[in-house]
Amino acid sequence: MRRPNVGLLVALAALANSSSMLYAANWPQWRGPERNGVSSETGLRDEWPAEGPKLLWQVDNLGGGYSTPAVVGDRLYILGSSDLENEFVQALDAVDGGKQIWQKRIGKVGEPNQRPPYPGARSTPTVDGQRLYVLGSDGDLLCLDAASGQTIWQKNLRTDFGGDPGEWAYSESPLVDGDVLVCTPGGSEATIIALDKNSAEPLWKLPIEGGEEAAYSSVVVSNAAGVKQYVQFLAKGVVGVDAATGKLLWRYDRTAQGSPANIPTPLVYGDYVYTASGRGGGAMIKIVKNADGSLAAEEAYYEGNLPKAIGGTVIVDDHMYGASSDSLMCVEPTTGEVKWRERSLGAASLCAADGHLYLHGENGEVALVEANPSQYREKGRFTPPGAPDRGNSKAWAYPVIADGKLYIYDTGTLWCFDVSQ
Repeated sequence: MRRPNVGLLVALAALANSSSMLYAANWPQWRGPERNGVSSETGLRDEWPAEGPKLLWQVDNLGGGYSTPAVVGDRLYILGSSDLENEFVQALDAVDGGKQIWQKRIGKVGEPNQRPPYPGARSTPTVDGQRLYVLGSDGDLLCLDAASGQTIWQKNLRTDFGGDPGEWAYSESPLVDGDVLVCTPGGSEATIIALDKNSAEPLWKLPIEGGEEAAYSSVVVSNAAGVKQYVQFLAKGVVGVDAATGKLLWRYDRTAQGSPANIPTPLVYGDYVYTASGRGGGAMIKIVKNADGSLAAEEAYYEGNLPKAIGGTVIVDDHMYGASSDSLMCVEPTTGEVKWRERSLGAASLCAADGHLYLHGENGEVALVEANPSQYREKGRFTPPGAPDRGNSKAWAYPVIADGKLYIYDTGTLWCFDVSQ
């Protein structure tokens, strides 16, 4: 009997483990691998020195706007804008000091006369294998070759699908789910649409009667009540859409009431969905199946001062963390019980990895906080060096964790910090 090649088996096992580690280290899209703001990385520092973690590199003049990077392997992709006629996506070398590899114009900046005026790039690119999907603020949707930046196909949500983005332009980061690309043109023709990611041919359209603006959130996947669905926060409420057919399954409008800008991406938690807006408060809804097989959204709780800042929420070990306008808090997700509330950085965006929260405050500060439901424990705080003048806007870009690095973007400046052990 032929003996197995032990060396080969060991090498293959090592390669498999290495591939798994590389996959876990990537941050390929908006809010990370699962669009929930959580990285599976381990081996990260659990405390920072007073001056903050080691700065590996800093790149300035990347363009205006509020994009966050997508990081896969040694490549980083981010949107920017140099003026109202030029919004672009660029690929940077994440290892070699953020050196630019290529840049591609997307189109014009959308809704330049918005009030208050914050025109600029907003979307985070989506990396899917060898392809890159980007949505410009004026509705230009492109599929690019990730290596070269060459266009594979291009659509415009306004002209091709009758889209209506709302006052502050398109801010969505496109979702790639298998062979399907899902995005939100808004309007009455195709409020939400699914495209074949390879050809851009429409697979289904959800037209909401009377039309509805796209708002500023991004689509997430849920399997609540045993039905695969896409969840999105539109201008008038949160909706669940059948992933296969585009049929509207349910909607919930309370957190949109009185809100001029629905921004935070919904957070999926089993059969539950957390939704919030700055003026509309926060609510947890449970998706249930009726006797006739239809779905409905039942409100588990609603409260005006739960996490509702632009920076979103995460769940770590069955506890939800997020910021309001003036504090960070920990909440029991199914009951809404607030475990603790701390001023911390005030309003902030956040992500989670290795038992800790990474906060990017709207004031520009960055903090590391233990994901501990018993008490607030801050493990480090600093201000990135050479911060840009952001004018009347704030530091709204989300933090990113990839391959032991923390990426912070703020109005054209990108920092890369080493947060590994």
